Amino acid sequence: MSDWQPSARELERREVRRTLRRRGVLVATGATVVLVGALAVGVLSSPGWPRVQALFFDGFHARESFDEVAKGFWINVQLFLICQPIILVFALAVALARTARSPWLVPLRLLAVVYTDVVRGIPTLLLVALLAFGVPALELQGLTTSLLFWAGVALVMSYVAYVAEVFRAGIDSIHPSQVNSASALGLSRAQTLRFVVVPQAVRRVVPPLLNDFVSLQKDTALVSSVGILDALYAARNYGGYNFNYTPIVVAACFFIVMTVPLARYTDWLQRRWLERERAGAL
Repeated sequence: MSDWQPSARELERREVRRTLRRRGVLVATGATVVLVGALAVGVLSSPGWPRVQALFFDGFHARESFDEVAKGFWINVQLFLICQPIILVFALAVALARTARSPWLVPLRLLAVVYTDVVRGIPTLLLVALLAFGVPALELQGLTTSLLFWAGVALVMSYVAYVAEVFRAGIDSIHPSQVNSASALGLSRAQTLRFVVVPQAVRRVVPPLLNDFVSLQKDTALVSSVGILDALYAARNYGGYNFNYTPIVVAACFFIVMTVPLARYTDWLQRRWLERERAGAL
């Protein structure tokens, strides 16, 4: 057991740091309360607030539409849970194709480049409409005509293009010396990718990947544009019959409850990664 005790000077420094920390928390809390209060007063005192409250924040319509919106939101959740792992697998494959160096794989690399360039240039909403309405219209034998299936395919195609670029950035960030070291140890190109490059690249891009999946959670609402009964469609359907937009706010609350925890986890993970990097652990 060490008998070291902090000096009086060190204790004084600690007390000063605690005082500054408490002062900072008080200032931040006060500034937040003032800002939120000013915004609330500004909105509640506006001339049109009573009408906005009746149209968007009506308790009766919120309760009446809650079950239908919740039922539609389950479609959004299922779509997200199915699309997410498929996107990860295909995006990593596209990223590996784009980083391939073998002359035999040049056609595959060109195909991956064209795919990411073209698909990223098409708005996801248009891609959903093109596939959900276009593919069933072809009447191809053996293919389903389910709107939900083709809307999900459109989401996968769109996000694969974006996530593949995230993976590629992670792969390119690995220093060439590590690849050369793996080669000197006798590892083949495939073994180097599997055991050296990809594990490090995936770890580095986890925060931006989670950001993309936060966006995917929200973009599942795009399937309502082709008539699929998700949360947004149910909210608009109820609002159209009752001339009230409160169900849209209810649907927005469902998405917020689902996305905020993942967004906070993403921020925590990114902060933790930066702290470890600065400490030299990565």
